[in-house]
Amino acid sequence: MVGIVVISHSSKIAEGVVEMALQMAPEVPMIAAGGTSDGRIGTDVEKISEAIKKVYSEDGVLIIFDLGSAYMNAEMAMDFLIGEVDTDKIEIVDCALIEGGITAAVESSIGSNRETIKETLKPLVLNKMP
Repeated sequence: MVGIVVISHSSKIAEGVVEMALQMAPEVPMIAAGGTSDGRIGTDVEKISEAIKKVYSEDGVLIIFDLGSAYMNAEMAMDFLIGEVDTDKIEIVDCALIEGGITAAVESSIGSNRETIKETLKPLVLNKMP
């Protein structure tokens, strides 16, 4: 099953998205990586790296994020994981956070691969990535 990491500048928002998605797809490996490690608003590369490792499998991981610096920190987290996991199986997806998180979880729960999930998320693109 494809793992999903939800990154938000707010830990409460990331946790809420995961909570909602897991109501519909409780078996999906999905984790929130919101806020900084000291509880402030922001994102944390180490927190994101650890989240990726926790949900990583051979099926890969999709990362959904809220704002620009979350995207940059997700990229850095992937760089830090080179050699630990197959980073070619980790992808950052541009989509609406809540709707995208729920859709990705449901798609993963029915066995969709990364490409299929990304295709399903295309109508939810917000053009947040360069």
